[in-house]
Amino acid sequence: MSAAGRASHRAYPRAPWWRAAQGALRLAAALALTGTVAAQAPAPPAPAPAVTAGWNEGFFIQTPNGDNRLQIGFVAQADGRFALDDPLPITNTFVMRKVRPTFTGRVAKYIDFKIMPELAGSVVLLDGYFDIRFSPMLRLRSGKDKTPVGYELLISDAYLIFPERSVVSLLVPNRDVGFQAQGDLAGGRLLYSGGIFNGNPPDGTSAITDVDTNNGKDLAGRVVWMPFRSAQTPPHALTNFGVHLGGSSGTQTGALPSFRTSAGQTFFAFPATTTADGRRNRVSPAVFLYLKSFGSFAEYSRSTLDILTSGVPITVTNQAWGVTGSYVLTGEATSDRGVRPKKPFDPAAGAWGAVQVAARYAELRLDEELFTAGIAAESASRKTQQLTVATNWFLNNYVKIYATYERFSFSGPRANENLILFRSQLAF
Repeated sequence: MSAAGRASHRAYPRAPWWRAAQGALRLAAALALTGTVAAQAPAPPAPAPAVTAGWNEGFFIQTPNGDNRLQIGFVAQADGRFALDDPLPITNTFVMRKVRPTFTGRVAKYIDFKIMPELAGSVVLLDGYFDIRFSPMLRLRSGKDKTPVGYELLISDAYLIFPERSVVSLLVPNRDVGFQAQGDLAGGRLLYSGGIFNGNPPDGTSAITDVDTNNGKDLAGRVVWMPFRSAQTPPHALTNFGVHLGGSSGTQTGALPSFRTSAGQTFFAFPATTTADGRRNRVSPAVFLYLKSFGSFAEYSRSTLDILTSGVPITVTNQAWGVTGSYVLTGEATSDRGVRPKKPFDPAAGAWGAVQVAARYAELRLDEELFTAGIAAESASRKTQQLTVATNWFLNNYVKIYATYERFSFSGPRANENLILFRSQLAF
């Protein structure tokens, strides 16, 4: 460039558009370099899914997809037992009837479990099982659970209408260890459960140990048919009408049952010289209906067992039946899962929960041969009648107050028993 050109260049600086173009080129180069470095650096790991927790009829914690879940429940029952007779057949007392933390949940989507110990009195495992869930039509259960025979006995303790079950439940087994299959068929109209169990518990009791005491086993099962259940809206008026049939059969030896009142008074016990020795068959049909505020069920139970008394074999058959009815005065619907108040307890808002009244009559008849053969004690009762009336106050979905009068009438020389039972219950 000539001296004149250089002078001209210095005299006339570059135009603004040129300077803007240079800046844009520098910015593009910087961005390209940054992108290259970012592409070479590994991407940060994705954050692990958060665990969710909250309240849904109990405290729960679970993974976001619900495949793994733990729910914590609790049942506490504080009772008052007061006899009205003179002399008193029992000591009037307050007692912790049940204290049961409950842990239920799910593992790996298809495995459900339940663990429930009893902490009131001696500590014992009541329920401890897990299910392999294939579909609503089939689940396989392993462990300790209620034996599927009696209708009233299979109602959860938290949802009982009265503080204690009827004498009908004295002839069916309670909890035992075994394997069973369960499921719902025909759109939920047919429910079934059945399996093989140790068969340890005498009538009306649970297994004391979780191992068998002999080589005999029991086959037990039940079916429930609810012919009007469907997914239609509104539901059929008889949606909660059903028929239940349960039973068990097995060969057992060893201990025989003792039969007690709601206050724990024994009105029949087999002597130590008499044991189970052979076949034991049980059957328990029932019918139930829950229609709006009205609920009722009737149940029959029959237990036939071979016994050995002083070396002499005998077959005896004991039978019981009972009818229960209830009505919710405040208008809420009832079911075998209790009452859910429309206006939970809130004194400041003038809400007091729900009130239910109920009545029950039940009767237990023992085999006459127990008395003619001299097996029964002189004070034993062959025929026992149970009359119960109650008022139940549901403060909310979790708290319930029972106020119950119960009368046991006995054949023979035994004096009748009149009781007032109170219960305050927290259950979720």
